[in-house]
Amino acid sequence: MSRPRPTSKRATVHDVAAAAGVSRGTVSRVLNGGYVSPTARAAIVAAIAEVGYVPNTAARNLVTQRSQAVGFIVLEPHSLFLEDPNIGSIMLGANSVLSVAEYQMVSLVIDSDRDTERVARYLSGGFVDGAVIVSARVHDPITRVVTDLKLPATFVGHPPDLAQEIPFVGVDNVGSAREITTRLAATGRHRIGMIAAALNRDSGADRLAGFRQALGDLFDPRLVAEVPLYDYSCGVDGMRALLAQSPDIDGVFAASDAVAAGAIQVLREAGRTVPGDVGVVGFDDSSWAQRTNPPLSTVHQPAKEIGARAADLVLSQINGDHIAAGGALLPTPVVWRGSA
Repeated sequence: MSRPRPTSKRATVHDVAAAAGVSRGTVSRVLNGGYVSPTARAAIVAAIAEVGYVPNTAARNLVTQRSQAVGFIVLEPHSLFLEDPNIGSIMLGANSVLSVAEYQMVSLVIDSDRDTERVARYLSGGFVDGAVIVSARVHDPITRVVTDLKLPATFVGHPPDLAQEIPFVGVDNVGSAREITTRLAATGRHRIGMIAAALNRDSGADRLAGFRQALGDLFDPRLVAEVPLYDYSCGVDGMRALLAQSPDIDGVFAASDAVAAGAIQVLREAGRTVPGDVGVVGFDDSSWAQRTNPPLSTVHQPAKEIGARAADLVLSQINGDHIAAGGALLPTPVVWRGSA
C-alpha cells in the first residue's frame, strides 16, 4: 500500500524575517512597497528566494478589499477583437502598466446582449478594482453600470454621453481625418469618397465629420459608403458600393487601415491602379498599412501609448488620486506612403 505523500509547509512572513534577521514588520513594509534601508531590503529579497516565500494574494485581498485585477473591456465582435491590431496594441500597452503595478488584467469581450448582462454582473460582483473600456457606443449599458458602481474606469475614446467625471484617452479623430483628407485632395483628386465605419461610435462619427469638413462644398453624401465595422470585409463591401455609385471615383478615405486594405483589393480586381487611378488613405498606421501594395498612407494612432495612459489613469483612481475632469488626446501625425 502506498504511503501518502508528505505536503510541504508554505513559507510565511515569519520564515522570511527569521532568515533575513529582521522583524516581521520590516518584511511587511517591503512587501507592501514601504521604505526600508537598502541593506535590509537586500537581505529580505535574498531570504524570500531562500525560503521560497510566495505572497498569499487571496489573504491580502481580503484585508484590503481589492482584487488586484483590472478589466479590459472590449465592446466589439469576437472576430474584430482577434483581427484588429489596434485593439491588440491597446491591450499590450495597458497590460505593461498593470504588470509593473502587480495587477492582473482580465479580458472581457462583449459581442451580444448576453455578454453585456454577464459582464455587468461580473463588474457588480467586485471581481475587478477598475476597468479600461474600449469602443463603447452612445447609451451603452456598460457605461451606465460603471457610472452607477462608481468603478474606477477610463474609456478609450469619448462617447458623447460619457459622465464628465470619468476620464478618457483618445485622439482627435475629427482633426486627423480632416488633415489626411485635405492632403489627399491636394494630390489632384476631384471625386473623393469615404468608407465610413462604426458610425455608432464617437471615432467613426468624428472621422466622417472631419472628412466632410475637409471637402466643404465639394462633399457629396452619395460618395459615403456606411459600413458597420473597422474590418477588411467591410472595406470590400464599401468599395464595391462606391464603385457602383460613382465609377469615376478617384480618391478614397477609408475609416481604418483594415477597411482600406479591403478597398484596395476591390480596386485591383476592378482593374484600377493605386495610386494611379485612385488614391487611397486609411487611419491607424497599424500592421495593415504595411501589408497593402502599395504601402498605405494613413494617420498614426499611438495605440500602445493610449492603452498605457488609460491603465495609468485607472490605477490612479484606485489609489485615490484626484483625476481632473476630461480626457487626454494623444498626437496623430499623418504618415504618407505610396497609396496616394
